[in-house]
Amino acid sequence: MRITKKAVQLKGIGTVIFSKNKRSKSVKISVKSDKSVLVSFPYYASSKSIIEFVYKNEEWIHRQQYKIEVRSNRFFDGSVFKTKHFIISFLQGFENKINKKDGNVIVTVKDFSSAESRVFIEKVITDIYRLEAKNILPARLSKLAEEFGFSFNSVTIRNNKLNWGSCSSRNSISLNLQMMKMPDKLIDYILLHELVHTEIKNHGPQFWEKLNRITGNSARALAKETKQYSTIL
Repeated sequence: MRITKKAVQLKGIGTVIFSKNKRSKSVKISVKSDKSVLVSFPYYASSKSIIEFVYKNEEWIHRQQYKIEVRSNRFFDGSVFKTKHFIISFLQGFENKINKKDGNVIVTVKDFSSAESRVFIEKVITDIYRLEAKNILPARLSKLAEEFGFSFNSVTIRNNKLNWGSCSSRNSISLNLQMMKMPDKLIDYILLHELVHTEIKNHGPQFWEKLNRITGNSARALAKETKQYSTIL
């Protein structure tokens, strides 16, 4: 099968969106909030190898799709969702709307089971995560950089579906706003991970040696713990 379209239907999986990425060094799979699958791959990868990789990870894809289905049902009339700085309360109402007052956010939802309402709820929470991320992450990154002797050029906040963070060749750091769902120790781990990349541009032994040293010999354990969280809301 040759990949000639951006989106195709694969038997047993559903919608799969294929995306060539000149920065990719390997094939990467993520599952979006609508349960469609995003496959990012380098230009040199063959269509056959990409399809084989997707089907090799079919069981993992189904697990992620199931988790998304569970998450989509976690908001209902009377439910409360807490973020770093806000308490979000969900109520049944006549229309989808939001009312903010200090640290309290009242979200009125017309139909919790509808796709339109799920998109609305996701946008509300994503916007709050983005606000918190912009208020928290750059300052924390600067503090950790100063504490451990690193320097970086700039920091941006994005809603990235593929990774928690990245560091460019010019030491510009990009951070995922979905980090705001994590405990502080894992946020610090990701920030330190990217700061180490300002000096070491790979994941070789030297990288893990340094990251392990500045995280109190717990880099591998922290890396494993981050896998419990999804870059998708």
